[in-house]
Amino acid sequence: MVINDEFYMSLAIVEAWKYQLLTYPNPAVGAIVLKKGELLSLEAHQQAGLAHAEVLALKSAYLKKNPTSRLENITSPFEIYDYLKQNHNGFFEDCEIFITLEPCNHTGKTPACSDLLVALKPKRVIISVLDPNKKASGGIEKLKSCGIEVTTDICKKQGEDLLFPFLRYMSGKFLFFKLATRANGSIDGGYITSKESLTYVHQLRSVIDTLVIGGNTVRIDRPTLDCRFIENGKSPDVLIYSNQKEFDREIPLFNVANREVKISNSLDFTNGCVMIEGGYRLLEHLYNQIDMLVLLISPNFKNSNDILLSELKFDILYTKRIGDDELIFMKKRL
Repeated sequence: MVINDEFYMSLAIVEAWKYQLLTYPNPAVGAIVLKKGELLSLEAHQQAGLAHAEVLALKSAYLKKNPTSRLENITSPFEIYDYLKQNHNGFFEDCEIFITLEPCNHTGKTPACSDLLVALKPKRVIISVLDPNKKASGGIEKLKSCGIEVTTDICKKQGEDLLFPFLRYMSGKFLFFKLATRANGSIDGGYITSKESLTYVHQLRSVIDTLVIGGNTVRIDRPTLDCRFIENGKSPDVLIYSNQKEFDREIPLFNVANREVKISNSLDFTNGCVMIEGGYRLLEHLYNQIDMLVLLISPNFKNSNDILLSELKFDILYTKRIGDDELIFMKKRL
């Protein structure tokens, strides 16, 4: 097998997909460090406010060759940055850094990754796609101006697919529909997917701005819609999508602390990252307003009259296993 830039970039992209949507409002990003052809690290950004992918990859690479370093116990992005800057001793000068997104050129909750790369002076930086965020872009120019070789557009299509949710969010609003089904398409009768999938959904709930749920589901299922499967998760604000405004206020979702619940038959006033949870009817009704479908498929079967809506057209962006289930990210076909 020929090992080339595309091979390593594809590994970084796959790693980043593990955290897709969970990094909101940041994009999902993966990174790899090679030293003289040896793969030292493969990392991805995991959560907004934590270290970016390239910082984690640089840290892991350094520790692989310096396992007793006190860097092992440093988690703050700024402290990792300072330690590597002061102690690299030319370690990265024969390294190649693969990053799915142009390194950020902005200091906020984390330091600018472009500044760290300039300080470490790697042999080459390989990038899949440029940063569409003008506030954070400019990293490529900074690297080149300091004499670092930069290669771009590697696995560009796959990199753009990975970045799709962030691009939609940058346009003003990103709406995605989460649907869980059994292998035969049934969606009724309690929990459908595995505990791992339920945990993932609760992780999504903890980072989104608004959770949308249909009025009939609220009345019939009487859900809580919290994040109880994860530690320290913030339960999202809820929009009940309904023409009818009257609901039993004893339904658990109304009694979750620090939550705002609205009732409306319009999504026009929602902003940021919006997740819709529901079934086929709600998906069909809101199809023209959503950007992406997140489909969780259980391997189980159950007799049902549910029918998959084959007339709704989606293109698959990425698919992976999560517990016993299949997780599929699908972009609405334009």
